[in-house]
Amino acid sequence: MTKTTLDLTGLKCPLPALKTRKALKAVAPGDFLEVHCTDPLSVIDIPNLIRETGDKVEISERGEARIVFLIEKSNGSIGKSNDAPPVIG
Repeated sequence: MTKTTLDLTGLKCPLPALKTRKALKAVAPGDFLEVHCTDPLSVIDIPNLIRETGDKVEISERGEARIVFLIEKSNGSIGKSNDAPPVIG
């Protein structure tokens, strides 16, 4: 497992969520993306983004100066639930 840090301090909505989405594409399943933000709206935007992607997120630091999110990339199985089960017979 590796951890990549993404410094988005100083950026305003919607840039933190957009750049987080882009950075997640390069993260391997099981690895972590640590995102540093200063935009107060990121506490809404980034968790909503992660709900869409199916990954896991927690706020590991929340102060007046910055917010740090720790995102764990899932294995990508979300969204494949419509596949038909194999026929055994």
